[in-house]
Amino acid sequence: MPVKTWQLVNQGFFGMDPVPVPEAISDDDLPGLGDAGVMTRTWRGGLADGVFSVEINTGRALFNVLPTRGMGVWRAHLKTPEGWELIGWKSPVRGPVHPAFVDLGEPSGLGWLDGFDELLARCGLESNGAPEFDDTTERVKYPLHGRIANKPAHRLDLTIDTQKQEIKLVGIVEETRFHFFKLRLTSTVTTKFGSTALSIHDEVENFSASPTTAQLLYHVNFGLPLLDGGSRVVVPVKTLVPRNAHAASGIKTWDSYSAPEPGFEEMVYFFELFAADDGQTRALLKNAHSTRGVSLMFNTKQLPCFTVWKNTTGEPDGYVTGLEPGTNFPNPRSFETAKNRVVKLAGGQKQTFDLTLEVHGSAADVTAAEAAVTKLQAGRPPKIHPQPLLDWCA
Repeated sequence: MPVKTWQLVNQGFFGMDPVPVPEAISDDDLPGLGDAGVMTRTWRGGLADGVFSVEINTGRALFNVLPTRGMGVWRAHLKTPEGWELIGWKSPVRGPVHPAFVDLGEPSGLGWLDGFDELLARCGLESNGAPEFDDTTERVKYPLHGRIANKPAHRLDLTIDTQKQEIKLVGIVEETRFHFFKLRLTSTVTTKFGSTALSIHDEVENFSASPTTAQLLYHVNFGLPLLDGGSRVVVPVKTLVPRNAHAASGIKTWDSYSAPEPGFEEMVYFFELFAADDGQTRALLKNAHSTRGVSLMFNTKQLPCFTVWKNTTGEPDGYVTGLEPGTNFPNPRSFETAKNRVVKLAGGQKQTFDLTLEVHGSAADVTAAEAAVTKLQAGRPPKIHPQPLLDWCA
């Protein structure tokens, strides 16, 4: 049988149905897998207690998906002659953190940071930017980066097709509140045997009968060893705007990174990117020697806004950068709504979003990825604004 499906999670209306969850799926269980395989784990102890994770091994890369945390990707590893090399970052938060330990409603609006240590975390779906407070009560109206990353999947199916040499994980996560918004995320995570790429196809559905608006941003984060002093981000820039005066002070070096610098204050840059006729574009982060890199491929018709977050502080404090395709810029929700940077969904309407993350394990692969970005730029000069713009920056 070349195709087999396992139902890993199925929470019905009357609680959890008993589902046999395999701890490991290898060539012994499904002939034709070869070096590929899948392992599942329910974490015990500490802040990770109760987190369910699915580690997908393609034979060349490992991708650890967290259904408990909104179908985020905790970490990836690249197989090298020396062993498995981390693709992700080292957060001071000891994760993966179960959502039960993340208080999104705490007064500062910054509770989201208590669980932040993933390679890929979704921000949304009601809101995805900076925290916002009610003018009258001063209570948190929209917490930092929204709630979807701290919502567990209630349905999870794993399918392995040895004929197509494909591993697919489909999770359903809902962000809903009685009397208010009703949004459903169906995320399909796919990779191939022997691949170093992971593709994500997300479908966001308004399952209410009434219209609503939504936001979505992919917070994709990298640190040591990929990010180092001399690393560069390469994107086909159409327009670049610094988020604030501090970011403007570093505009001349927006695309390069320093070694860890204790006390560094984050810098954020907003972009509109050039794309192919069909809307496809890409972003590359490469190390100082151009021997390792990671590309993000996405469509500007789905995700028209792009953000670069530079947080090159001391290593113990979280030396990291974020490459962030989104439906909008991560400003407060009301600001982005006023600028019409929200997704409008009628009752029952769906909208899809696609993102591919590919790890480059050689200088040749990095060179080819950079050439693909250069082709999109096609000699067109970027418009770089030296100061924030009122329409872009809250």
